[in-house]
Parts: sequence; C-alpha cells; structure tokens
Amino acid sequence: MKRIVNLRINGLNYEIALEPRRTLAEALRYDLGMTGTKIGCGIGDCGACTVLIDGVPSFSCLVLAVEAEGHEIMTIEGVAEGGKLHPVQQSFVEIGAIQCGFCTPGMVLTALALLKDNPDPSDAQIRRAISGNLCRCTGYQKIVDAIKDAAKRMREKQGVL
Repeated sequence: MKRIVNLRINGLNYEIALEPRRTLAEALRYDLGMTGTKIGCGIGDCGACTVLIDGVPSFSCLVLAVEAEGHEIMTIEGVAEGGKLHPVQQSFVEIGAIQCGFCTPGMVLTALALLKDNPDPSDAQIRRAISGNLCRCTGYQKIVDAIKDAAKRMREKQGVL
C-alpha cells in the first residue's frame, strides 16, 4: 500500500505516493525524474547514489524515502545556480575529473560537504572524504586536484586566502 511522503529536495517541496519500501534513490530517479542520482551497487559500497541529507553525504540506496521525510535533501540537480556551474562542478570540468560521469554527482556532493566544513583540505583529507565514492576511470588524482582547485576558487570568491 502506498503512502504519501513529503520530501524537501533542492529547496523545493514534493508530495509523492510511494511504497514504504522505496529507497530515496529510487524515488529520486523513478518518481521525481532526478536522474543525476545514480544507482550502482544498491548496497552502499560505490557512492554513486550519494546525496546530501541535512548537509551530510548519504547513500540514498540505503535510505528509505519515508525516512527522508522532514530532512533537507540536496541532489546534483540542486548544485548549479541560475544555470551557472558551482565552483566544484567547474573545477571537475576544467581539471578533467569527469570521465564517464557515473561517479561524478556523488563525488561533487561529497566535495561540497567537505569544503563546507574544511575550506582548505589536504590531499589526505580529500582522499578520506571521497573514500566512499568509487571511480573506475580517473585514478582519483584528477578528482583530488579538482577539489583542491574548487577550494581555492571558493576561498578567492569569499576573499579568504
């Protein structure tokens, strides 16, 4: 039997009827058409389904949509503002941290959470932060470089260096 679930995603409210066993990843992709959230392993090992729940990177394949009710959810669709890429996204593009793109949404959201808490992370801190996100294409160094570049851009934008 379906249940009405109210979700706040990327600053907007959504009311959808879902089976209680529906994961947040499934609800985002299949019920709301937010296909930036990828479903890879389905068991929380790959990080492709990473979203921010109340600002914390979370594997949406492990969260039931009904559990997300009352929380602020951010998906990759909510990162760019006014058609302009966020500095993290821009750095990923310019540094070449995007290959096939499957891991990219989760990596970007994880990077956003890291940089919110730590505006000048070391390579080791970046690697630790993204350790729950698997990438088969880049070898990770370009991702680390992109996150460092984004951190610099964000500090420059805020006038902090």
